[in-house]
Amino acid sequence: MTAWHRDEDGLALRLRLDGKEHLLRAEFLRGPMGYRLRKGGGRGEAVARAIGLKKGATPSVLDATAGLGRDAFLFAWLGCEVLAVERHPEIHALLADALERAEQDPEVASQLGGRLRLLKADAQAVLEQLASGPDRARPEVVYLDPMHPERRSAGTVRKEMRLFRAVVGEDLDAERLLATALRVARRRVVVKRPRRGEALGSIAPHHSLEGRSTRYDVYLSARLGKEQESTGAVD
Repeated sequence: MTAWHRDEDGLALRLRLDGKEHLLRAEFLRGPMGYRLRKGGGRGEAVARAIGLKKGATPSVLDATAGLGRDAFLFAWLGCEVLAVERHPEIHALLADALERAEQDPEVASQLGGRLRLLKADAQAVLEQLASGPDRARPEVVYLDPMHPERRSAGTVRKEMRLFRAVVGEDLDAERLLATALRVARRRVVVKRPRRGEALGSIAPHHSLEGRSTRYDVYLSARLGKEQESTGAVD
């Protein structure tokens, strides 16, 4: 059972886990995300390099599995135009509340520059529509963060992911999303995976970048892949 909860920290979902009540909320300016913005590696982060944020480049990004929105927020913070798609209505509501709260800070609003847009929709439908549309409407990058297999490590992250999983369930269409994303992205598709996890589906990535616990598998678009295979350049 879930219920809405609102306090001075914003909107949250109240859930029971292991016999105790917990709150699940999206938060961009405090906690781990706030620290990441203040002390993180910025464009030097593995995820930023994976989507192609380098040498002043700021690709347009469609985050097809927005979740709690941290990566989408970071991309916009670093200058990308981002469309974050979330199909689950309760998670979308948490995202919208977190973004509204963040943009109440004038400095944050200025840094974001209105570059983060939220869309409550099924990502597969959005991608299919883009695949049949004009090339200019397609994002340069499609970013996928499908639900990872549950890990055994304890701690806050695990608890949060267990709460998130309790709300949204399993991602059963991730491989289909990847296949469609490869038809849509003008430059690359990036899939977030556990560092030691298997690649998504049967398609091998062109290359990967690793963080401490996470790996980013990079799939070049078919057109760009052919161009770069001839030159040997994959970054």
